[in-house]
Amino acid sequence: MPGCEIIVPFANHSRLIVTPGRWGSEANAFCGLHEFADMGFLMHLLRPDDLFCDVGANVGTYTILASSAVGAKTLAFEPIESSFIELKKNIDINRLGSLVDARQMAVGKAGGRLMMTHNNDTMNHVISVESSDTDKFVTVDTLDSILSGHTPLLLKIDVEGWEHEVLHGGMDTLRNPNLKAVIIELNGSGDRYGFSDESTHSFLINLGFSPYQYQPFDRQLTELGGMHNTSGNTLYIRNIEFVEQRLRNAPPFSVRDFVV
Repeated sequence: MPGCEIIVPFANHSRLIVTPGRWGSEANAFCGLHEFADMGFLMHLLRPDDLFCDVGANVGTYTILASSAVGAKTLAFEPIESSFIELKKNIDINRLGSLVDARQMAVGKAGGRLMMTHNNDTMNHVISVESSDTDKFVTVDTLDSILSGHTPLLLKIDVEGWEHEVLHGGMDTLRNPNLKAVIIELNGSGDRYGFSDESTHSFLINLGFSPYQYQPFDRQLTELGGMHNTSGNTLYIRNIEFVEQRLRNAPPFSVRDFVV
């Protein structure tokens, strides 16, 4: 039945609510882990006492992996009401109220309000002018202001081209050595705002991060020689010795018929 929710097993003991037609959850029902390498990295890196920050959480797949499959604390941001409702459902079905702080808001370079689309599923994005009566304002604040001195071990940013603004509103967080890794979507979407992937790459390099690829089955990181040409996420890491030790010593996770 169109629009009928189903509940599917996710990684370890976690579960995910899937609404047909919503790619943010549907892709994981098809694939097990939609972004296998990055999701595997998250589950091998994090521990129960860590803080994970999920900027652009959508329906909460990364949030559920961090807090249900691993047991870490998560601060999740999703500005679009329909996606936030799905996020809250996934938090509730996994009984993560004590571990996840979910906020219906955007993250950017300054506080205030932003106009966003809201009918594009995983591709909702900031717009500079109101294009139709279906576009809505959302609240926005900076990462540094929200975190207020707390620093995540892992930061994920997936905001359809607005990554540059999120980073520049989180300078204190990004400079803190307790932040070990950033998973960030670089797919050319920043061009609509005048932000190139190359400038974002250089920004992170200047903060001491380097781009890597991860192979979850082998638990191996491979450093990339330069700007990674990709249509999806790029993994940036610093303090590689700490991260590699975490990955080697992590307990395995299970998904479908695999133990990784």
